Amino acid sequence: AATPIFAHKTKVPTPVVYAVPRCTTLLAAMKVPTPDYISPYTKTPSRQLGKVPTTWYGSRLTMPVIAQSPGWIEIRLPQRPNGSTAWVRSSAATFSYTGSITVNLATTHIQLFSRCSLILNAPVGVSLSTSPTPTGNFFVAYFASPPAAGYGPFVIVTSAHSNAITDWEQSGDAQIGIHGALGADAIIGTKGAHVSHGCVRMHFADQLRLRGVPLGTPVTIVT
Repeated sequence: AATPIFAHKTKVPTPVVYAVPRCTTLLAAMKVPTPDYISPYTKTPSRQLGKVPTTWYGSRLTMPVIAQSPGWIEIRLPQRPNGSTAWVRSSAATFSYTGSITVNLATTHIQLFSRCSLILNAPVGVSLSTSPTPTGNFFVAYFASPPAAGYGPFVIVTSAHSNAITDWEQSGDAQIGIHGALGADAIIGTKGAHVSHGCVRMHFADQLRLRGVPLGTPVTIVT
């Protein structure tokens, strides 16, 4: 669990912020479905947006913490629109830490960082111009079973959603996944390529290096 830093000693210490080790991101998972708000508040109630669930597509929902205020945390959310965030009470969450993933659409490479170390730098297949991979700050939402052998041993489903496709193969959404090459290994090669409808395709050997990535790990997609 994360170690809180206290501003001063009182009978009931109140955490001011949670310490975050260098080159890591603080993650939060709700203990129970928790009300979320557009901003933190003390005396004046903020507008409630809804509730943050404990699971997402059957997996434990774990989200990056992007800001803190005494007794409150701001978290990224997995639903549309891309970039959705909300504030929840920090007492409603359990905490952990993780490294990060960066997908660079210009260099067609994916990078995995653990603490301050680069542990994977691999070529990937990213989107064609007709259905661009969305850019921004996202996270690993859940792991899914592959629908076919070409997807590799698993699919990492991110919190990113396609801005060009709203319903992929009648699934009700178009979430951006990180998965196998779907037969495009030769095209991806060692430099990467633009071959997908928005998802990130990897050689199986590189994909396996992501098997142990924790839920909630930030996924930054840049150009």
